[in-house]
Amino acid sequence: MSIKLPIYLDHAATTPCDPKVVESMMPYFTDMFGNTGSRNHSFGWDSEEAVSKAREQVASLIGADPKEIIFTSGSTESNNLAIKGAANMYAKNPAGSENRGHIISVIHEHKAVLDPCKRLEKEGFDVTLLEPGQDGLVTRKMIEDAIRDDTILVTVMWANNEIGTINEIPQIGELCHDKGIIFHTDATQWVGKMPTNVKKDNVDLLSLSAHKMYGPKGVGALYVRRRRPRVRLIALQEGGGQERGYRSGTLNVTGIVGLGKACEICAQTMDSERERLLKLRNKLESSLESRLDVVQVNGHREKRLAHATNISFGFVEGESLMMALKEIAMSSGSACTSASLEPSYVLKALGVGDDLAHSSLRITMGRWTTEEEVDYAIEKIVEAVNKLRELSPLFDMHNEGIDISKIEWAAH
Repeated sequence: MSIKLPIYLDHAATTPCDPKVVESMMPYFTDMFGNTGSRNHSFGWDSEEAVSKAREQVASLIGADPKEIIFTSGSTESNNLAIKGAANMYAKNPAGSENRGHIISVIHEHKAVLDPCKRLEKEGFDVTLLEPGQDGLVTRKMIEDAIRDDTILVTVMWANNEIGTINEIPQIGELCHDKGIIFHTDATQWVGKMPTNVKKDNVDLLSLSAHKMYGPKGVGALYVRRRRPRVRLIALQEGGGQERGYRSGTLNVTGIVGLGKACEICAQTMDSERERLLKLRNKLESSLESRLDVVQVNGHREKRLAHATNISFGFVEGESLMMALKEIAMSSGSACTSASLEPSYVLKALGVGDDLAHSSLRITMGRWTTEEEVDYAIEKIVEAVNKLRELSPLFDMHNEGIDISKIEWAAH
């Protein structure tokens, strides 16, 4: 079987639209183009019906009631609405005052969570960012130890976008419910790949995005729990009252239809996909570890997403490695920060040194990744690493048994 280049192994950044998703969207570009707010003719009714169906499809995937689904432009907006909306709704003191409440999050969250937390810190909230261990795992015990009498919100991602580590979300949610604290999870990398039931998993607010699960870009959703407890939010924008008043603005009917279809397909295929991709990931890791020295898989070895791996290669300059692998689409961090020359803040949070953090590859496979493509990637990565190490005097010293970390370099 011939390999079509370039190969795409960056599915944590975005996924290609499933052809069935595209097919479901097409009529809403041309024939069924009505505004859901147009209540006096069939064009509006058709669009409203399509949105209702999509709401049911999204809700079904995560075990929610359709009335609990708020459509947004994606996970970044969902995270902002959830975190800022909940913090301001449940604040201990009014805006403009100090000591408005305590929020708990984690230092290696996505920027779409960290930046809203920073904003709230400037507005009088106290924010604690937990630092996980080397495996990156966030546990119930960590949250329990950080909770205070004034804690109003906990936000922890379900699966990390760079290392794939799966956090103890149901257990953390149970703890938060026992304490009367609102619990939000950024489930962008989780939903559509792993079984989800927001009720059983004790989640109050959940963010998801279509383009991470073979849907279109620019559309996502926020789950907002309606019972036990009934969660309320302060809206970020007004101007029409759409989406229960939480998210005013004309609905992106075409994108919402695509999101719904993507959720329906994921519900049908995720179990078989996960099993297939796990085999491919294990083959990739075992091959690289057996054929190359000084290779480190970052994050928890067991509690992580099946399709994702993050690997560091010692004695290799990261930028040169990426340039040598131009025909394979991968990343050295999250897509939102890949333009930065700084090493991954996620890896640094795990205690990975700058040298290894700079030389890391995030490899994430997907629905149409083949074994032949993985075999090709293995050969090219091994070839590139060996070539670059031939140019490294530090690697020569390592091979001679010299401990590089103990060398005292003279300053000039």
